Amino acid sequence: MNPDITRIPSRKLPSKSAVSVYRLPGGGGFLWAVAVSPDRTQDIRAQTRGTLAVLDGYLADAGVDRTRIVKAEVVVTDHDNKPAFDEVWAAWMPDGQGPVRSFVESRMPEGDLIEIIITAALPA
Repeated sequence: MNPDITRIPSRKLPSKSAVSVYRLPGGGGFLWAVAVSPDRTQDIRAQTRGTLAVLDGYLADAGVDRTRIVKAEVVVTDHDNKPAFDEVWAAWMPDGQGPVRSFVESRMPEGDLIEIIITAALPA
């Protein structure tokens, strides 16, 4: 067990973390989190909003907001959904605060249309 790393296990797979926080020795650190939508019956816009809401909760628990995100990895089942995703993302992310972001297509479990992985910087 590392005292400088805090992990929040995935409810479905405890050997996997949904969130990991690393605190640097002098203060500050990083938060890594992964999220999917709680409702996988909805379309890409609604699943994106649900996924971003989950990430907002993780950020709030760490005492930061979305302006602290420095990297986002977006995984979708259909790359053609990018315009719909971008629309929701643009409404969620404050102008001028957007992180480095990738957007890739991959197979995922039935019903999942999107998964987002973020890295956020924690203040000192």
